[in-house]
Amino acid sequence: MSSLWVKLWPDLKPDLPRFVAALLCVPLISAVGAAQPVLLKRVLDEHIVAQHADGLWLAAGLYLAAVLGSFAIEGVYTVALSVAAESSIYRLRQRIVTHTLGLSQRFFEAQPTGQVLTRATSDVDALSEALSQGSISILLDLSNILAVLIAMFWLNGKMTLALLALGPPLAMMIEFFRRRMRVLYAEVRDALASLNSFTAERLAGIEVLQLYRQEERTQARFRALDAAHRDANVKNNFYDAALYALIDGISSMCVALMLFWGARQIGLAPGEGNAVTVGLVVAFVDYIDRVFRPLREFSGKVTFLQRAGASLEKIFWLLGVDDRITAGSTELPAHSPGRLVLRDVRFAYKPGNDILKGITFTVEPGEVVAVVGRTGSGKSTLVRLLARVHDGYRGSIEVEGVELREIAPVSIRRAIGSVRQEVQLFTDTLRFNLTLGEDLDPERLREAVELTNARVIAERHPDGLDQSIRERGANVSAGEGQILALARAMARDPAIVILDEATASVDPLSERLLQEGIERVFARKTCLVIAHRLSTITHADRIVVLDEGAVVEMGTHAELLAKNGAYASLYAEGFENAIKPSSP
Repeated sequence: MSSLWVKLWPDLKPDLPRFVAALLCVPLISAVGAAQPVLLKRVLDEHIVAQHADGLWLAAGLYLAAVLGSFAIEGVYTVALSVAAESSIYRLRQRIVTHTLGLSQRFFEAQPTGQVLTRATSDVDALSEALSQGSISILLDLSNILAVLIAMFWLNGKMTLALLALGPPLAMMIEFFRRRMRVLYAEVRDALASLNSFTAERLAGIEVLQLYRQEERTQARFRALDAAHRDANVKNNFYDAALYALIDGISSMCVALMLFWGARQIGLAPGEGNAVTVGLVVAFVDYIDRVFRPLREFSGKVTFLQRAGASLEKIFWLLGVDDRITAGSTELPAHSPGRLVLRDVRFAYKPGNDILKGITFTVEPGEVVAVVGRTGSGKSTLVRLLARVHDGYRGSIEVEGVELREIAPVSIRRAIGSVRQEVQLFTDTLRFNLTLGEDLDPERLREAVELTNARVIAERHPDGLDQSIRERGANVSAGEGQILALARAMARDPAIVILDEATASVDPLSERLLQEGIERVFARKTCLVIAHRLSTITHADRIVVLDEGAVVEMGTHAELLAKNGAYASLYAEGFENAIKPSSP
């Protein structure tokens, strides 16, 4: 566990002065707090019980000054610690998001979205509680207990030793509960991550669930996951409450015994036994509360630390994932012609099982090259490599003569624009969905909107580009989404455009507008098209035919039909039926 907190040091270091300030307040708070019962004893014994008014105001003033000083120092401590904790958590959350955004698509395909979301939200919140209410607060509690015990020994050592006899069994109880709660809270975090993941996934697919009448089955599964989360929380809360009740009960017993013993001793002369005064009894009752108060709260602080421990393990597991896209540093020219060369490209999702097996072809500037093949031939995998959402290929992929791995991410995103079948639209304005918040050239954006027919979509609403897009593009048809995706790519004026069959499964009206936009893009850009429809094939300068991850034929539509090979077979079977848009 200590090694996990060491890993947190880069996030804590900038706020080290505030943490130090909070630490410096700890002994002051303990000393001033321990002095208050002693001053109260003096007021009672030397003035009120003895009925001596001389010096009463001074003694009462000292007691009041100790109380006010304690408030002031605790205020500085609380502000310094809370600001330091929240600033550190802010940096950690930024580190998590930055790291996660840099992970390859392979990671997100393997990890449920809800679990990743839990790492950046509730797990970080648990750590925030530990920093602000657990870590240094426990040091303050230990310091307070030590200061109180010193003061108690100074007042009456015999009574203090009697109370300390409860220390070992109490420490054993606390350690037992601490270990058990650590395990239970890990179960709580796992159950919450599973619940979040299931809920996010089912909400994203709510239309399918309703279409196939899966509401009851989904509710049953949700109830089971929710029950597991509830049960884990109930067990955790049971141990938390049990520890609190045990400590509270022992504290009350100690106070009762103290009052009973003190009542018998009050009034004895010094030679008749252990002389006990009213002020001493009151002071000891106060000290007992000051000893057991942090012990009562210790269960809650243990809970914070257990939550933080379980959360730290999961957070640093995520930060330790090294499934990142290789980032180069070479910058491509701002207006490159768009030449793409693939030489013996091989790729496997799992070692020893190549999906791409030696792909070799060239796309010259201004060319439109179509890639066709049956489902599973590797077409979409090729697109993912070129778009840099997957890494780890062997062979060579060159853009303008520079190896793809060596090109800076910003430069490659500028050089290659990708339009996928699955369009992701965000809950924001139409303008944001085209620019994604970038400060793009207004003239270039206008040209992209005109070129791709996105202007037609904008003109349907009085707000134009400022019209709102609902969650997951609910107020936009599939075809309109494809048009917007094409406009999004063209707004960045890429040298090479990759189309993963943008005309698949769209309505006739949108298809006509989209096809017009694509033809204009074909006339201006170097294009690589993953084709599922014959209409796209006929516009290509060359066609590359894939079969089981390898190039088996290459040529124009007429040339390939004349060969009477793989392409002719696809064409004869009915191109649109033989080639599905779901290839890996």
